Amino acid sequence: MSKKEVGAKKPERYELGRVRDRITFLYLEHAKLNRQDSAIQVMDQRGIVYVPAAILSVLMLGPGVDVTHRAMELIGESGLGVVWVGERGVRQYAYGRSLNHSSALLEAQAKLVSNQRSRLMVAREMYQMRFPNDDVSQLSMQQLRGKEGARVRQVYLEQSRRTGVAWSHREYNPDDFDSGTPINKALTAAHQAIYGLSYSVIAALGASAGLGFVHTGHDLSFVYDFADLYKAEYSIPIAFSVAEKFGTDPDIGSRTRLAMRDAFVDGKLIIRMVKDLKALLGMPADAEEAEVVSLWDDRLGLQKFGVQYHELQEDDSR
Repeated sequence: MSKKEVGAKKPERYELGRVRDRITFLYLEHAKLNRQDSAIQVMDQRGIVYVPAAILSVLMLGPGVDVTHRAMELIGESGLGVVWVGERGVRQYAYGRSLNHSSALLEAQAKLVSNQRSRLMVAREMYQMRFPNDDVSQLSMQQLRGKEGARVRQVYLEQSRRTGVAWSHREYNPDDFDSGTPINKALTAAHQAIYGLSYSVIAALGASAGLGFVHTGHDLSFVYDFADLYKAEYSIPIAFSVAEKFGTDPDIGSRTRLAMRDAFVDGKLIIRMVKDLKALLGMPADAEEAEVVSLWDDRLGLQKFGVQYHELQEDDSR
């Protein structure tokens, strides 16, 4: 007697939503996650909702979340990034398998970061995106860091003047979220949201979160590189706006995450991130993400996979 299959069959890759078309992120806490066909069943004290897994980019799981094996199976099949976060989204831990099964982007990234000249070229391109009206092609990394530091300080001051929210300096204690001022708590929540989205796009496209061009030595180095491209436009102004309106709200972190989510959607940020990431790593925006497995050979180039090769005898006639 054959065993009856339970639930939906594993989706084909063409059935899954492309990264650039997905919803940015969903934050959950104090809930139980299960699987119902191709949807994640989310149950808490308010009731049950069903979230199609293939339309999400990243799932942020906060304290008090229980996830069944079936739910994780669906998440893995859908290429949905999972970020386990601490209270108020302060820490982040892990993500799922890449949606893109090609290693082309990863190989391009590794090649660029392993050569000092090409690494500097990419770093300059990342800074050029933040200074579109300036020529930074001849600046050293030290000069670029100084220029970026001045820019960020100016952004903070401009947002403080715009909103009337007092600003002195960035203060962040990962072990005590509530010890910060309202604006610092809002900035922490906003930055974590943009880190999470950056993390999910990098992982979904098959690049490495750890091979950074500006940041280095950490498993999230490239996440920090990539997220820095968008902070001045998204997380910093949104944090100041939320602090202006909800500065006395004890749940300012949640308010900030909701505002970030709306801004990500309105600004079509995922589409932009996909385009920017491919451009930085020298890949065409419309490059096909083919699933090809080859065998590497130091003399003959790429060889066919899945072929039974025979041992070659050395030529002794020389």
